[in-house]
Amino acid sequence: MPAVEVRNLVRDYGKVRAVNGISFSADEGEIFGLIGPNGAGKTTVLRIISTLLRVTGGEVKVFGHDVTEEAGEVRKLISYLPEDAGAYRNLTGREYLRFIARFFEVGKKMDEIIGRGIEIADLGKRIDDKVEDYSKGMTRRLLVARALMIEPGLAILDEPTSGLDVINAQEIRKIIQNTVRQGTTVLLSSHNMLEVEFLCGRIALMNNGEIVEEGSPPELRARYDAANIEEVFTEVVR
Repeated sequence: MPAVEVRNLVRDYGKVRAVNGISFSADEGEIFGLIGPNGAGKTTVLRIISTLLRVTGGEVKVFGHDVTEEAGEVRKLISYLPEDAGAYRNLTGREYLRFIARFFEVGKKMDEIIGRGIEIADLGKRIDDKVEDYSKGMTRRLLVARALMIEPGLAILDEPTSGLDVINAQEIRKIIQNTVRQGTTVLLSSHNMLEVEFLCGRIALMNNGEIVEEGSPPELRARYDAANIEEVFTEVVR
């Protein structure tokens, strides 16, 4: 069973068709990249898979559960980190992770989730500082920890390293890879083509609401006689 199965998905905003009949699937235990230029429809697709938007047409399933008819079951299996996510600034990092963990477990199991979150965030003593005193990189590490500490079946990550310096971005990529080794499937969207090529086993490239290419990075490089995925991206979008 695929972790994610999208078939003939359509999403309209009034008279505007943001997603135009796309299909793809992501296998369990892989990092699948959904990439494309701004306005291509990627975030709309991620929000539909996350049960935050309803489909106009077509079908989307997560581990066999329909995102429309079984939204409650889907939410038990996923974690979604939007590009513009934020944390409560008046809480410490530890308090924020505890606040989130309370939605999933109680007692010792909740403490285990918090412990994983602290380990993933790797903020040292700063975990007990208020979020308002964190740098952008520290806040993003905390948010990635929030998304992954519950060990979701599917982690949906929209621009997980957006705005980060090279060192912080590299650390978050390692965290994502380690999470996948432990059994989580990742659906990733990023404008960083180096990141996509480094992390993703397969990618689907969207443009104007449609999937215009799909395959592994080596397959796409060979198909377009390109040195890297950035060149493929540029050629396809052009």
